[in-house]
Amino acid sequence: MEYCLEISDALIRRVSMTEGQWGKGTLTPRMTSDFDLTLDNGPLLQTIHQLDFVQMKVPAAPMLQLEECCTQNNSATLSWKQPPLSTIAVDGYILELDDGNMGPFREVYVGTETICTVDGLHFNSTYKSRVKAFNASGVGQYSKTLIMQTSEIAWFTFDPASAHPDIVLSNDNLTVSCNSYDDRVVMGNSAFSRGVHYWEMTVDRYDNHPDPAFGIARADVLKDVMLGKDDKAWAMYVDNNRSWFMHNNSHTNRTDGGIGKGATIGILLDFSRGILIFLINDEQQGPVAFEGLEGVYYPAISLNRNVQITLHTGLPIPDFYSPGDADPTDSVC
Repeated sequence: MEYCLEISDALIRRVSMTEGQWGKGTLTPRMTSDFDLTLDNGPLLQTIHQLDFVQMKVPAAPMLQLEECCTQNNSATLSWKQPPLSTIAVDGYILELDDGNMGPFREVYVGTETICTVDGLHFNSTYKSRVKAFNASGVGQYSKTLIMQTSEIAWFTFDPASAHPDIVLSNDNLTVSCNSYDDRVVMGNSAFSRGVHYWEMTVDRYDNHPDPAFGIARADVLKDVMLGKDDKAWAMYVDNNRSWFMHNNSHTNRTDGGIGKGATIGILLDFSRGILIFLINDEQQGPVAFEGLEGVYYPAISLNRNVQITLHTGLPIPDFYSPGDADPTDSVC
């Protein structure tokens, strides 16, 4: 016990001496913590003074290049440019057209190009067009309004892009035949929703008494059945002796009189009265086929390999028919 106490006293004294030694050896700073800093901002100020600050403005109104603007059939091409003295940056352009019936303008193109072709316009219609430019600061003023007139009479061909794969087109897509014994559908490449339109189809080849169907259809009509089998088509199908009207697989108005090689089938679509009329060899076939037609329709036909048909468009309305007639059958000779 005495030995332990002696060791403890020695340890306490050593610790006390060590603490004192550390206190005496404490270092003191050899220099002050304060310092002076001088910045030379002369070059920076000189650079700032040399900067040119530009206030962003909206673009000037574009100029329509009338020599490059034109209409063809039911398409319109418009071209424009910025004024020659304008130095304001342009990010893009907005092209607007009305509906061809004095309606409101709507945007038909937004982008950086300075030329645009608009397809699918109404035939025999007057359109107004205008364009404006925009950048990060906003949208500029409109150009002057350009008035354009589409073709009075519809010119169109069969559409290979939407046709059934068994359909064979030739003669610049004006003549159609088929590789299948089953009926296949092909439509025209122009749609109608306004006006009065008339086109004809001639029978180039007619073997084994088939019954091709002629008429109009919606864009999503079935392509692997006879035209008129579904609710997307309104048609007349005809063989060598008689014809029927058909819509949604409902057969009506059987009429004597058929077709053969060299026959001509006429289709008259009048949106002012919402009716569809068929003719064979310039004579109306049966009564008015369909009434109450509204919306967008494509010329259409279904046929099999026993028939070849050639399309004729750009034709005037038949003399017997006037859109204002109360009953078109009264005018037929």
